[in-house]
Amino acid sequence: MRITPTTELEYRCKKLQEYMISDSLDAVIIVQNADLFYFTGTVQSGNLYVPASGQPLFMVRKDAGRARMESGLKEVVPFGSMKDIPAILSQYGYPEPKRIGMELDVLPVNFYERYRTIYPNAEFSDVTPLIRKVRMIKSHYEIHLMKDASDQVDLVYKRAREIIRVGATDLEIAAELEFTARKNGHQGLIRMRGFNSELFYAQIFSGTDTAVPSYSDTPLGGLGLNTSFGQGAGLKRIEAHEPIIVDFGGCVDGYLSDQTRVFSIGDLSDRLRRAYDDMLEIQALMVNVAEVGMSWGALYDTCLNRAVDMGYADSFMGAKGSQVSFIGHGLGVEIDEYPFIARGFNQMPLEVGMAFAFEPKVVFSGEGAIGIENTFYLSNEGLKRLTHSSDELVILN
Repeated sequence: MRITPTTELEYRCKKLQEYMISDSLDAVIIVQNADLFYFTGTVQSGNLYVPASGQPLFMVRKDAGRARMESGLKEVVPFGSMKDIPAILSQYGYPEPKRIGMELDVLPVNFYERYRTIYPNAEFSDVTPLIRKVRMIKSHYEIHLMKDASDQVDLVYKRAREIIRVGATDLEIAAELEFTARKNGHQGLIRMRGFNSELFYAQIFSGTDTAVPSYSDTPLGGLGLNTSFGQGAGLKRIEAHEPIIVDFGGCVDGYLSDQTRVFSIGDLSDRLRRAYDDMLEIQALMVNVAEVGMSWGALYDTCLNRAVDMGYADSFMGAKGSQVSFIGHGLGVEIDEYPFIARGFNQMPLEVGMAFAFEPKVVFSGEGAIGIENTFYLSNEGLKRLTHSSDELVILN
Protein backbone atom coordinates (compact mmCIF):
# COMPACT_ATOMS: atom_id res chain seq x y z
CA MET A 1 0.00 0.00 0.00
CA ARG A 2 1.44 3.34 -1.08
CA ILE A 3 0.63 6.59 0.71
CA THR A 4 0.29 9.61 -1.59
CA PRO A 5 3.36 11.82 -1.02
CA THR A 6 2.76 15.11 0.76
CA THR A 7 4.45 16.96 -2.09
CA GLU A 8 1.83 15.56 -4.48
CA LEU A 9 -1.06 16.70 -2.28
CA GLU A 10 0.42 20.15 -1.75
CA TYR A 11 0.94 20.69 -5.47
CA ARG A 12 -2.61 19.56 -6.30
CA CYS A 13 -4.19 21.87 -3.73
CA LYS A 14 -2.06 24.82 -4.86
CA LYS A 15 -3.04 24.20 -8.47
CA LEU A 16 -6.71 24.17 -7.49
CA GLN A 17 -6.19 27.42 -5.60
CA GLU A 18 -4.78 29.03 -8.75
CA TYR A 19 -7.94 28.15 -10.66
CA MET A 20 -10.09 29.30 -7.71
CA ILE A 21 -8.50 32.74 -7.78
CA SER A 22 -9.15 32.99 -11.53
CA ASP A 23 -12.81 32.13 -10.88
CA SER A 24 -13.06 34.45 -7.84
CA LEU A 25 -13.89 31.60 -5.45
CA ASP A 26 -13.27 32.11 -1.73
CA ALA A 27 -13.43 28.42 -0.89
CA VAL A 28 -14.04 24.93 -2.26
CA ILE A 29 -15.64 22.13 -0.25
CA ILE A 30 -14.86 18.62 -1.51
CA VAL A 31 -16.79 15.53 -0.37
CA GLN A 32 -16.81 13.00 -3.26
CA ASN A 33 -14.57 9.96 -2.70
CA ALA A 34 -12.48 10.16 -5.88
CA ASP A 35 -11.79 13.86 -5.33
CA LEU A 36 -11.09 13.30 -1.63
CA PHE A 37 -8.56 10.61 -2.49
CA TYR A 38 -6.91 12.84 -5.08
CA PHE A 39 -6.58 15.88 -2.81
CA THR A 40 -6.14 14.20 0.61
CA GLY A 41 -4.74 10.73 -0.10
CA THR A 42 -7.60 8.99 1.71
CA VAL A 43 -11.33 8.33 1.35
CA GLN A 44 -12.20 8.63 5.03
CA SER A 45 -15.57 10.38 5.24
CA GLY A 46 -15.39 14.12 5.64
CA ASN A 47 -15.18 17.57 4.11
CA LEU A 48 -12.02 18.99 2.59
CA TYR A 49 -12.10 22.78 2.88
CA VAL A 50 -9.75 24.50 0.43
CA PRO A 51 -9.46 28.27 0.93
CA ALA A 52 -8.33 30.53 -1.90
CA SER A 53 -5.07 30.95 0.02
CA GLY A 54 -3.62 29.14 3.00
CA GLN A 55 -3.62 25.54 4.17
CA PRO A 56 -6.50 23.20 3.28
CA LEU A 57 -8.40 21.78 6.24
CA PHE A 58 -9.67 18.20 6.17
CA MET A 59 -12.58 17.79 8.60
CA VAL A 60 -13.21 14.06 9.07
CA ARG A 61 -16.35 12.40 10.35
CA LYS A 62 -15.16 8.78 10.12
CA ASP A 63 -12.43 7.81 10.75
CA ALA A 64 -10.30 10.75 11.84
CA GLY A 65 -7.51 8.63 13.32
CA ARG A 66 -7.11 6.63 10.14
CA ALA A 67 -7.29 9.80 8.03
CA ARG A 68 -4.35 11.26 9.97
CA MET A 69 -2.32 8.15 9.17
CA GLU A 70 -3.24 8.06 5.48
CA SER A 71 -3.24 11.74 4.57
CA GLY A 72 -0.15 13.87 4.20
CA LEU A 73 -2.10 17.09 4.69
CA LYS A 74 -1.01 19.24 7.60
CA GLU A 75 -4.48 19.90 9.04
CA VAL A 76 -6.71 16.85 9.63
CA VAL A 77 -9.32 17.30 12.36
CA PRO A 78 -12.41 15.40 13.56
CA PHE A 79 -15.90 16.86 13.34
CA GLY A 80 -19.40 15.60 14.04
CA SER A 81 -21.87 17.62 11.99
CA MET A 82 -22.00 20.02 9.08
CA LYS A 83 -23.28 22.72 11.41
CA ASP A 84 -19.90 22.58 13.19
CA ILE A 85 -18.03 23.67 10.05
CA PRO A 86 -18.23 27.48 10.55
CA ALA A 87 -16.94 27.23 14.13
CA ILE A 88 -14.06 24.95 13.14
CA LEU A 89 -13.06 27.25 10.29
CA SER A 90 -13.23 30.24 12.63
CA GLN A 91 -10.85 28.49 15.03
CA TYR A 92 -8.35 28.23 12.20
CA GLY A 93 -8.74 31.89 11.30
CA TYR A 94 -10.69 31.46 8.05
CA PRO A 95 -13.26 34.19 7.28
CA GLU A 96 -16.78 33.28 6.22
CA PRO A 97 -16.67 32.51 2.48
CA LYS A 98 -18.92 34.43 0.13
CA ARG A 99 -18.35 32.38 -3.04
CA ILE A 100 -18.13 28.60 -2.54
CA GLY A 101 -17.41 25.94 -5.12
CA MET A 102 -18.79 22.42 -4.71
CA GLU A 103 -18.96 19.25 -6.81
CA LEU A 104 -22.47 19.96 -8.03
CA ASP A 105 -22.31 17.27 -10.71
CA VAL A 106 -22.30 14.54 -8.05
CA LEU A 107 -23.38 16.16 -4.78
CA PRO A 108 -26.82 15.00 -3.59
CA VAL A 109 -29.37 17.81 -3.49
CA ASN A 110 -30.11 17.31 0.21
CA PHE A 111 -26.39 17.73 1.01
CA TYR A 112 -26.30 20.87 -1.08
CA GLU A 113 -29.30 22.30 0.72
CA ARG A 114 -27.67 21.64 4.09
CA TYR A 115 -24.57 23.56 3.03
CA ARG A 116 -26.79 26.41 1.88
CA THR A 117 -28.34 26.43 5.37
CA ILE A 118 -24.87 26.69 6.91
CA TYR A 119 -23.90 29.57 4.61
CA PRO A 120 -27.21 31.22 3.63
CA ASN A 121 -25.54 34.35 2.26
CA ALA A 122 -22.98 32.60 0.11
CA GLU A 123 -23.11 32.09 -3.63
CA PHE A 124 -22.52 28.46 -4.69
CA SER A 125 -21.17 27.26 -8.04
CA ASP A 126 -19.98 24.03 -9.63
CA VAL A 127 -16.25 23.53 -9.07
CA THR A 128 -16.06 20.20 -10.92
CA PRO A 129 -14.66 21.72 -14.15
CA LEU A 130 -11.76 23.17 -12.15
CA ILE A 131 -11.16 19.90 -10.33
CA ARG A 132 -11.17 18.04 -13.64
CA LYS A 133 -8.61 20.49 -15.03
CA VAL A 134 -6.28 19.88 -12.08
CA ARG A 135 -6.68 16.11 -12.30
CA MET A 136 -6.22 15.84 -16.07
CA ILE A 137 -2.48 16.63 -15.91
CA LYS A 138 -0.72 13.61 -14.45
CA SER A 139 2.50 13.80 -12.47
CA HIS A 140 5.38 11.35 -12.86
CA TYR A 141 4.13 9.68 -9.66
CA GLU A 142 0.68 9.12 -11.18
CA ILE A 143 2.07 7.83 -14.48
CA HIS A 144 4.21 5.36 -12.51
CA LEU A 145 1.09 3.97 -10.84
CA MET A 146 -0.68 3.73 -14.20
CA LYS A 147 2.30 1.81 -15.56
CA ASP A 148 1.89 -0.65 -12.69
CA ALA A 149 -1.79 -0.98 -13.58
CA SER A 150 -0.76 -1.67 -17.18
CA ASP A 151 1.53 -4.47 -15.99
CA GLN A 152 -1.46 -5.87 -14.11
CA VAL A 153 -3.69 -6.02 -17.19
CA ASP A 154 -0.87 -7.69 -19.12
CA LEU A 155 -0.93 -10.50 -16.54
CA VAL A 156 -4.69 -10.75 -17.10
CA TYR A 157 -4.11 -10.94 -20.86
CA LYS A 158 -1.55 -13.71 -20.45
CA ARG A 159 -3.88 -15.65 -18.17
CA ALA A 160 -6.72 -15.26 -20.68
CA ARG A 161 -4.58 -16.98 -23.32
CA GLU A 162 -4.25 -19.95 -20.97
CA ILE A 163 -7.84 -20.43 -19.81
CA ILE A 164 -10.19 -19.47 -22.65
CA ARG A 165 -11.77 -22.68 -23.92
CA VAL A 166 -14.79 -23.97 -25.77
CA GLY A 167 -17.68 -24.70 -23.40
CA ALA A 168 -16.61 -22.35 -20.61
CA THR A 169 -19.12 -19.63 -19.78
CA ASP A 170 -18.19 -15.99 -20.11
CA LEU A 171 -18.74 -15.69 -16.36
CA GLU A 172 -16.28 -18.50 -15.60
CA ILE A 173 -13.57 -16.78 -17.66
CA ALA A 174 -14.38 -13.43 -16.03
CA ALA A 175 -14.07 -14.96 -12.55
CA GLU A 176 -10.71 -16.53 -13.36
CA LEU A 177 -9.37 -13.24 -14.69
CA GLU A 178 -10.71 -11.33 -11.70
CA PHE A 179 -8.81 -13.77 -9.47
CA THR A 180 -5.62 -13.04 -11.41
CA ALA A 181 -6.09 -9.28 -11.09
CA ARG A 182 -6.94 -9.41 -7.39
CA LYS A 183 -3.88 -11.53 -6.63
CA ASN A 184 -1.82 -8.84 -8.30
CA GLY A 185 -3.13 -5.89 -6.34
CA HIS A 186 -6.42 -4.87 -8.00
CA GLN A 187 -8.56 -3.04 -5.43
CA GLY A 188 -11.77 -4.61 -6.74
CA LEU A 189 -13.41 -1.31 -7.63
CA ILE A 190 -13.29 1.10 -10.55
CA ARG A 191 -14.71 4.55 -10.04
CA MET A 192 -16.78 6.25 -12.72
CA ARG A 193 -18.04 9.76 -12.11
CA GLY A 194 -21.17 9.75 -14.24
CA PHE A 195 -24.55 9.45 -12.51
CA ASN A 196 -25.85 5.85 -12.36
CA SER A 197 -22.62 4.65 -13.90
CA GLU A 198 -21.98 1.53 -11.88
CA LEU A 199 -19.15 -0.23 -13.59
CA PHE A 200 -17.57 -3.60 -13.06
CA TYR A 201 -13.91 -3.52 -13.94
CA ALA A 202 -14.16 -5.87 -16.88
CA GLN A 203 -16.38 -6.52 -19.88
CA ILE A 204 -15.76 -10.14 -20.78
CA PHE A 205 -18.13 -11.80 -23.21
CA SER A 206 -18.21 -13.82 -26.41
CA GLY A 207 -19.97 -14.18 -29.74
CA THR A 208 -23.31 -12.46 -30.17
CA ASP A 209 -23.26 -11.31 -26.52
CA THR A 210 -20.44 -8.91 -27.42
CA ALA A 211 -22.92 -7.03 -29.61
CA VAL A 212 -25.70 -6.74 -27.02
CA PRO A 213 -26.16 -3.02 -26.15
CA SER A 214 -26.83 -1.83 -22.62
CA TYR A 215 -27.69 1.29 -20.62
CA SER A 216 -24.02 2.03 -19.87
CA ASP A 217 -22.28 4.84 -21.76
CA THR A 218 -19.88 2.40 -23.40
CA PRO A 219 -19.57 1.05 -26.95
CA LEU A 220 -20.04 -2.51 -25.70
CA GLY A 221 -22.60 -3.68 -23.18
CA GLY A 222 -23.16 -7.40 -22.76
CA LEU A 223 -26.17 -9.23 -21.40
CA GLY A 224 -24.95 -9.60 -17.82
CA LEU A 225 -26.39 -12.01 -15.26
CA ASN A 226 -29.70 -10.28 -14.60
CA THR A 227 -31.70 -7.16 -15.31
CA SER A 228 -30.58 -5.39 -12.13
CA PHE A 229 -27.08 -5.06 -13.60
CA GLY A 230 -27.60 -5.59 -17.30
CA GLN A 231 -24.05 -5.48 -18.59
CA GLY A 232 -20.91 -7.58 -18.67
CA ALA A 233 -20.37 -11.33 -18.54
CA GLY A 234 -23.31 -13.70 -18.63
CA LEU A 235 -23.85 -17.43 -18.80
CA LYS A 236 -23.31 -17.86 -22.54
CA ARG A 237 -20.88 -20.67 -23.37
CA ILE A 238 -17.91 -19.95 -25.58
CA GLU A 239 -17.88 -21.48 -29.04
CA ALA A 240 -15.24 -21.75 -31.75
CA HIS A 241 -14.89 -19.12 -34.48
CA GLU A 242 -16.42 -16.21 -32.55
CA PRO A 243 -14.90 -13.06 -31.02
CA ILE A 244 -14.14 -13.17 -27.30
CA ILE A 245 -13.71 -9.71 -25.78
CA VAL A 246 -11.51 -9.12 -22.74
CA ASP A 247 -11.92 -5.43 -21.88
CA PHE A 248 -10.19 -5.04 -18.52
CA GLY A 249 -9.62 -2.03 -16.31
CA GLY A 250 -6.54 -2.52 -14.18
CA CYS A 251 -6.09 -0.63 -10.94
CA VAL A 252 -3.09 -0.25 -8.64
CA ASP A 253 -3.16 1.99 -5.56
CA GLY A 254 -6.17 3.84 -6.91
CA TYR A 255 -4.91 4.48 -10.45
CA LEU A 256 -6.33 2.95 -13.61
CA SER A 257 -5.25 1.50 -16.92
CA ASP A 258 -7.65 0.23 -19.59
CA GLN A 259 -7.00 -2.42 -22.22
CA THR A 260 -9.12 -4.46 -24.65
CA ARG A 261 -7.95 -7.54 -26.50
CA VAL A 262 -9.84 -9.95 -28.77
CA PHE A 263 -9.46 -13.73 -28.70
CA SER A 264 -10.92 -16.49 -30.84
CA ILE A 265 -10.75 -20.27 -30.79
CA GLY A 266 -10.08 -20.87 -34.46
CA ASP A 267 -10.36 -18.29 -37.22
CA LEU A 268 -12.92 -15.52 -37.36
CA SER A 269 -14.99 -14.52 -40.36
CA ASP A 270 -13.34 -12.40 -43.04
CA ARG A 271 -15.56 -9.44 -42.08
CA LEU A 272 -14.46 -9.54 -38.43
CA ARG A 273 -10.78 -10.02 -39.34
CA ARG A 274 -10.91 -7.08 -41.73
CA ALA A 275 -12.68 -4.91 -39.15
CA TYR A 276 -10.01 -5.73 -36.57
CA ASP A 277 -7.24 -4.70 -38.95
CA ASP A 278 -9.17 -1.50 -39.68
CA MET A 279 -9.43 -0.65 -35.97
CA LEU A 280 -5.66 -1.11 -35.67
CA GLU A 281 -5.31 1.32 -38.54
CA ILE A 282 -7.47 3.89 -36.73
CA GLN A 283 -5.36 3.45 -33.60
CA ALA A 284 -2.23 4.04 -35.72
CA LEU A 285 -3.87 7.16 -37.19
CA MET A 286 -4.54 8.52 -33.71
CA VAL A 287 -0.96 7.87 -32.62
CA ASN A 288 0.31 9.62 -35.75
CA VAL A 289 -1.78 12.80 -35.48
CA ALA A 290 -2.27 13.34 -31.73
CA GLU A 291 -0.05 16.17 -30.56
CA VAL A 292 0.06 19.00 -28.06
CA GLY A 293 -2.39 21.74 -29.04
CA MET A 294 -4.72 19.57 -31.11
CA SER A 295 -8.27 19.75 -29.79
CA TRP A 296 -9.94 16.66 -28.37
CA GLY A 297 -12.83 17.15 -30.77
CA ALA A 298 -10.55 17.44 -33.81
CA LEU A 299 -8.83 14.18 -32.90
CA TYR A 300 -12.24 12.53 -32.55
CA ASP A 301 -13.44 13.90 -35.89
CA THR A 302 -10.29 12.76 -37.69
CA CYS A 303 -10.63 9.19 -36.45
CA LEU A 304 -14.41 9.04 -36.86
CA ASN A 305 -14.19 10.28 -40.45
CA ARG A 306 -11.67 7.56 -41.23
CA ALA A 307 -13.99 4.91 -39.75
CA VAL A 308 -16.88 6.23 -41.84
CA ASP A 309 -14.71 6.16 -44.97
CA MET A 310 -13.96 2.52 -44.18
CA GLY A 311 -17.68 1.75 -44.22
CA TYR A 312 -18.45 1.64 -40.48
CA ALA A 313 -20.87 4.57 -40.17
CA ASP A 314 -23.56 2.33 -38.65
CA SER A 315 -21.33 0.09 -36.53
CA PHE A 316 -18.42 2.19 -35.21
CA MET A 317 -18.40 2.59 -31.41
CA GLY A 318 -21.59 0.62 -30.89
CA ALA A 319 -24.44 -1.11 -32.62
CA LYS A 320 -26.64 1.06 -34.82
CA GLY A 321 -28.91 3.10 -32.58
CA SER A 322 -26.66 2.57 -29.54
CA GLN A 323 -23.45 4.25 -30.70
CA VAL A 324 -21.51 6.47 -28.31
CA SER A 325 -20.02 9.82 -29.32
CA PHE A 326 -16.47 9.21 -28.09
CA ILE A 327 -13.49 7.06 -29.03
CA GLY A 328 -11.32 7.76 -25.99
CA HIS A 329 -11.59 8.81 -22.37
CA GLY A 330 -9.24 10.17 -19.75
CA LEU A 331 -7.99 7.93 -16.96
CA GLY A 332 -6.64 8.46 -13.47
CA VAL A 333 -8.56 7.70 -10.30
CA GLU A 334 -11.78 7.59 -12.34
CA ILE A 335 -12.37 6.00 -15.72
CA ASP A 336 -14.14 9.02 -17.19
CA GLU A 337 -11.68 11.85 -16.58
CA TYR A 338 -10.50 14.57 -18.95
CA PRO A 339 -9.58 14.44 -21.78
CA PHE A 340 -12.59 13.16 -23.73
CA ILE A 341 -11.73 12.17 -27.30
CA ALA A 342 -15.30 12.99 -28.18
CA ARG A 343 -17.66 14.99 -30.31
CA GLY A 344 -17.86 18.70 -29.57
CA PHE A 345 -14.73 19.23 -27.46
CA ASN A 346 -13.21 21.56 -30.03
CA GLN A 347 -11.98 24.22 -27.58
CA MET A 348 -10.06 21.81 -25.32
CA PRO A 349 -6.45 21.16 -26.45
CA LEU A 350 -4.26 18.16 -25.74
CA GLU A 351 -1.59 19.00 -23.15
CA VAL A 352 1.54 17.35 -21.86
CA GLY A 353 0.66 15.12 -18.92
CA MET A 354 -2.74 13.95 -20.18
CA ALA A 355 -3.47 10.22 -20.03
CA PHE A 356 -6.29 8.53 -21.89
CA ALA A 357 -7.58 5.22 -23.22
CA PHE A 358 -8.29 5.00 -26.94
CA GLU A 359 -10.75 2.29 -27.99
CA PRO A 360 -11.86 2.07 -31.64
CA LYS A 361 -14.44 -0.71 -31.86
CA VAL A 362 -16.97 -2.04 -34.34
CA VAL A 363 -20.21 -3.80 -33.43
CA PHE A 364 -22.11 -6.01 -35.90
CA SER A 365 -25.54 -6.78 -34.46
CA GLY A 366 -26.23 -10.52 -34.37
CA GLU A 367 -22.60 -11.39 -35.10
CA GLY A 368 -20.28 -9.78 -32.58
CA ALA A 369 -17.91 -6.95 -31.72
CA ILE A 370 -14.27 -6.40 -32.56
CA GLY A 371 -11.70 -3.76 -31.66
CA ILE A 372 -8.69 -2.67 -29.65
CA GLU A 373 -8.02 -0.47 -26.62
CA ASN A 374 -4.81 0.86 -25.15
CA THR A 375 -3.84 3.49 -22.59
CA PHE A 376 -1.58 6.38 -23.62
CA TYR A 377 -0.09 9.51 -22.12
CA LEU A 378 1.26 12.66 -23.71
CA SER A 379 4.86 13.31 -22.65
CA ASN A 380 7.33 16.03 -23.53
CA GLU A 381 8.65 13.63 -26.17
CA GLY A 382 5.24 12.93 -27.67
CA LEU A 383 2.58 10.27 -27.22
CA LYS A 384 3.66 7.24 -25.20
CA ARG A 385 1.84 3.95 -24.68
CA LEU A 386 1.37 2.49 -21.20
CA THR A 387 -0.42 -0.80 -21.95
CA HIS A 388 1.96 -3.19 -23.61
CA SER A 389 0.24 -6.50 -24.36
CA SER A 390 0.53 -7.53 -27.99
CA ASP A 391 -2.07 -5.93 -30.28
CA GLU A 392 -2.27 -9.12 -32.32
CA LEU A 393 -5.66 -10.81 -32.63
CA VAL A 394 -5.21 -13.94 -30.50
CA ILE A 395 -6.21 -17.11 -32.35
CA LEU A 396 -6.23 -20.07 -29.97
CA ASN A 397 -6.21 -23.73 -30.96
